[in-house]
Amino acid sequence: MRSPIPDGSSTTTLSGTEGPQDSRELLAPGYQEIWYSPAGARRSSSPSHTGHCFYHGAVQGLEASSVAVSTCAGLRGLISLNASVSYVVQPLPVAADTRSPGPPSPHAVFRAESVRRHNGSCPHHHGNEEHQEDPVDHFARGMTAEHGARERRDLSQNMKYVELLLVADHAEFEKHGRDLDGTRMKLLEVANLVDKYYRALSIRVALVGLEVWSDRDHITVSDNPYSTLGAFLTWRRKQLRTLPSDNAQLITGISFKGTTIGLAPLKAMCSDYQSGGVNADHSDSAVGVAATMAHEMGHNFGMSHDGVGCCPARPEDGGCIMAAATGHPFPRVFNDCNQRQLRGYLGSGGGKCLFNLPNTRLMYGGQRCGNGYLEDGEECDCGDEEECTSPCCHANNCTLQAGAECAHGVCCHDCKLKSPGEQCRAPSGSCDLPEYCDGKAESCPANFYLVDGAGCGGGRGYCYTGMCLSLEQQCRSLWGADGHPAPDVCFQRVNEAGDSFGNCGKDLLGKYRGCKERDAKCGKIQCVSSASKPTENHAVPIDTTVILGNRKILCRGTHVYRPGQEGDDQGDTLDPGLVMTGTKCGVDSICFEGECRNASFLRAGECSAKCHGNGLCNNYHNCHCDPGWAPPLCDQRGAGGSVNSGPVISSGSLLPVLLVLLLALCLALAIIDSLFKAHGHTNPTFLLKRQESLHQSSPRPSPGCASRSRYSITQQRKGYTQPPAPPLPPEVQGSDPAPARPEPPNRPPPPCPVGRTSPQEQLRSKPLKVTTDAIQRGKAALAPSAVQKKAYR
Repeated sequence: MRSPIPDGSSTTTLSGTEGPQDSRELLAPGYQEIWYSPAGARRSSSPSHTGHCFYHGAVQGLEASSVAVSTCAGLRGLISLNASVSYVVQPLPVAADTRSPGPPSPHAVFRAESVRRHNGSCPHHHGNEEHQEDPVDHFARGMTAEHGARERRDLSQNMKYVELLLVADHAEFEKHGRDLDGTRMKLLEVANLVDKYYRALSIRVALVGLEVWSDRDHITVSDNPYSTLGAFLTWRRKQLRTLPSDNAQLITGISFKGTTIGLAPLKAMCSDYQSGGVNADHSDSAVGVAATMAHEMGHNFGMSHDGVGCCPARPEDGGCIMAAATGHPFPRVFNDCNQRQLRGYLGSGGGKCLFNLPNTRLMYGGQRCGNGYLEDGEECDCGDEEECTSPCCHANNCTLQAGAECAHGVCCHDCKLKSPGEQCRAPSGSCDLPEYCDGKAESCPANFYLVDGAGCGGGRGYCYTGMCLSLEQQCRSLWGADGHPAPDVCFQRVNEAGDSFGNCGKDLLGKYRGCKERDAKCGKIQCVSSASKPTENHAVPIDTTVILGNRKILCRGTHVYRPGQEGDDQGDTLDPGLVMTGTKCGVDSICFEGECRNASFLRAGECSAKCHGNGLCNNYHNCHCDPGWAPPLCDQRGAGGSVNSGPVISSGSLLPVLLVLLLALCLALAIIDSLFKAHGHTNPTFLLKRQESLHQSSPRPSPGCASRSRYSITQQRKGYTQPPAPPLPPEVQGSDPAPARPEPPNRPPPPCPVGRTSPQEQLRSKPLKVTTDAIQRGKAALAPSAVQKKAYR
């Protein structure tokens, strides 16, 4: 991609060896932009599917480079040549709208370290001022790919998608001169940069909506981050029906008090009640608030602040995104500790909403063969011809190879769709549900889980956002394997205090509130453990001794602090030492926003009741039926599963079962047949023949008569060969053979029976009379010779 630069005559090359990637998946299907008239009337639009203008890429010829730019209104973004050299490009004020006719307008290109923070932004520092470096440069270093190559699209089953709602408050709108387009472009640039960051974790950030409060604030926004966050999350939940999202982030033009520039709940991604954060826009450049938002979203993903030894990058080289210190708001990378915490969060059942692939057929920005996403009119899309490695897809025209049924996805194997019912995603915990291929689509269905409020953990917990939450699990997480909940008296005595060490959270004014007796088990968690300190980073034990009868109980709580800011107990996450929302706090009771409430408000029981005892309710309030029962209500026989997750039993999986049953049936019939023969329940005439006589040919039966010889029937079997007789033992091989028995007389066949009555019917109507003497004579005739008895003894 080539784009004009300041004087209109020079160009800069932004394309790498594999070509630039438009980031059209940044804006999800159904993407809406919302604003308000001066009178407060709500306005919305879905932008045209043409002219998409957001790009990720690399600088041509520089493997260690990285680019995230937009061309929507001039060229703007961040260009990192390597770990130490980065440039910011943006249009000058007169170039605010390059869509107008005429020559290209001037742009500014300058080193990233030249960018200065906005006056009045939070004065963060990292202890030693000698190591202070401009924040934009730190973010620029983060744009450099870790292994010297830009991130490519990951279409594997591990890719995750965050459908994001991004909101600008009225102060942010005024900060941009009440310019709706300017505010909109700032937020889109922020989203593009955050998406670039999270690609390293196989996470894509796609906007489902962008809202600007152009008339007034629609919640109370103040310098108190806690009250602002609480109000914003409540507002977001009310929007879910009209504008569904996995996560919502508020960007405010107000500076929070103290040193806080953002706040977000921990381990809250996908929660209807807590998935979101608030971020102060503290820099003229979009890279500043983008770094803050990436950090706060990291808390939603279950990432806590980096502990000692986690970050391999020095502060002067940019630091890490999840660093506890805020002196470098534009850090470099996610590190191994962050990735380990993310895996743990996802493995415990968190982030269930992230696995549904957005419908890219209607993706904003227009369609193009080679962008790596399957769209209308395409049979497949494996990316550009230079990057396509699929043996199933023609990269030049996005059509399937001859004989191929599919090209991508976990439900596609060797260019063929997997059978319906084949598991494509195993459950990650007791509250997760498996998903199955449907035999029609190449991708796995969205991730489904048990409805909030379903019991789990042997009755010790409740499912909430796909996780089984219990006091036992949280104590082990905080204190190690021997951690377990303290007696109820610990929760009551400690949490009634209403201070930083014992509380039920903060009110809208940011003040600690003491717990009522019924809510005590929803405040600061109290555990019993022999460990010297909690396992959580920057956490210290808060021990309280409570006397219960004649014994003393050591109640162990936790307090999380920020290095260098011990006097500021606000932090940028909701207290990880609090009992998590969704945790069981009593019989039929669940913690919700610091209160112990009856779990019936989640209506899990009502939902599961419609499944007729043959299934459980999923998060879409549909029945997930046990194997053998059919959705939607599990009241009829079927394959199991739900209308969402696909069938449990595949047609292919039934074939081995049927083969085993058929084999067992044949074996049973063979045994019954041999038993009947041994007891003379078949025609005695055939039973009393010697085995040797079966090797003799019998005369051809008379024309029109059915053969009555077993041998004749055997000869008609296709491919039949008589097995060879076993060799004699050595002591018998030299003996004289037993005298051959005389051949039976070759008698003519009997006449054909008269009438249509079959021999079997005649036998049933006139059974043969076989005496005991006849049977004994038959046995004597079949008995082996003395030599034969010795040989087989």
